[in-house]
Amino acid sequence: MPANKNVLAFVMAGGEGSRLHPLTANRCKPAVPFNGKHRIVDFVLSNLVNSEIYSIYLLVQYKSQSLIEHVRQSWTMARFIPQHFITVVPPQMRHGPAWFQGTADAVYQNIHLIESMQPDIVAVFGADHIYRMDVRQMIDAHIRGNAQATVATLPVALGECDQFGMVEVDDDHRIIEFREKPRSVRPMPGSRTHALASMGNYIFNADVLLKQLKRMHESGETDFGKHILPSMVKSHKLLAYDFATNVIQGTAPYEEHAYWRDVGTIDAYYQAHFDTLGAQPRFRMTNKHWPIYASPDQAESAQIENGVINRSVVGSGSIVDGAILDHAMLRRSVTVERGARLEHCIVMERSRIGRGAQVRRCIIDQDNDIPPDVRIGWDLEQDSKRFHVTPSGIVVVPAGAFPARNSAAATDRYGVDVDTHRAETAPPMEALA
Repeated sequence: MPANKNVLAFVMAGGEGSRLHPLTANRCKPAVPFNGKHRIVDFVLSNLVNSEIYSIYLLVQYKSQSLIEHVRQSWTMARFIPQHFITVVPPQMRHGPAWFQGTADAVYQNIHLIESMQPDIVAVFGADHIYRMDVRQMIDAHIRGNAQATVATLPVALGECDQFGMVEVDDDHRIIEFREKPRSVRPMPGSRTHALASMGNYIFNADVLLKQLKRMHESGETDFGKHILPSMVKSHKLLAYDFATNVIQGTAPYEEHAYWRDVGTIDAYYQAHFDTLGAQPRFRMTNKHWPIYASPDQAESAQIENGVINRSVVGSGSIVDGAILDHAMLRRSVTVERGARLEHCIVMERSRIGRGAQVRRCIIDQDNDIPPDVRIGWDLEQDSKRFHVTPSGIVVVPAGAFPARNSAAATDRYGVDVDTHRAETAPPMEALA
């Protein structure tokens, strides 16, 4: 990325995440925990900071308090460098009493931030994907191609085109058509089975973006994927950036090349966790050349009294006492008592798995005290009467479904990474999801 280019980033973190319910009952999707100590938003923020993009506005709306607290605790930039910041921006209603109506409207409502900073380039990125990306390489391609807007893309099977914004390109990677979640689309050049999907990450020349946002507002349009980008195809030079060409130093040979997951559903979220497990995972969370930063961890080390543990993560402050963990992922301060068995499970903060409990293919949200000898994941018909069960058979136990046995509510001794916020009145805005 040329050193003389001034880049401002907007991260779209306002989506409701209804398909991740009940994990999003009391938090927005970017704030949903991931792996042992991260949250989903940490991936995009780490990618931007590692790419030396330090001017970042995080646009929030739906049930945002836990996300705001996470950013405050985990993403404090140096105060003596004015243009190094990650700032959370809720709807300010500067242009009328309306919440963000879509991704483009969210940026338009904060157009003064662009005008006051006067960047050369504006990056608009989503907040709910699991991946590593050097954004500088995308910006370099944007500048080399003399583009006015560039869309990060990757191949997806034709049968999945109705889940993404789909682009068609010519031989020079110029976008000749952009359609949001079409029923069908022509294959990409050189393939009969795949087409190019938008990753929801965009690079704009700042002057072009400002004009498009003002035009959009006058015409009543609200979204990048549905309105702005399709309308720019014929009047501007739009390029498709091939994510598969993005190179991250330190990526191991056994990792999946160009790993990227949209974790917008319970099934996708669940599977992405297990892509990170093992000695040779599809996506390795640890990379010293490109770290994914997490919230500060002041908890004591995990304690393993005894038991059998196979391909699992045990978070700090957790205790495993004579239990069996098989493909289990424990976040902070989780206790698994003697004789309990967890198979392909995700267990979140401050939860306890009681003596002899048998749990499989389950996500247990925070602050749950699973009683002794309970069986979850074995009789899905019975489980569905109490919990959310996906069509593939993953059981989701909501936060606090099983209150603590010894106190009215579980607490976090260390005061970190806590979701305490409850339902807010902002309307859902899945366009930002």
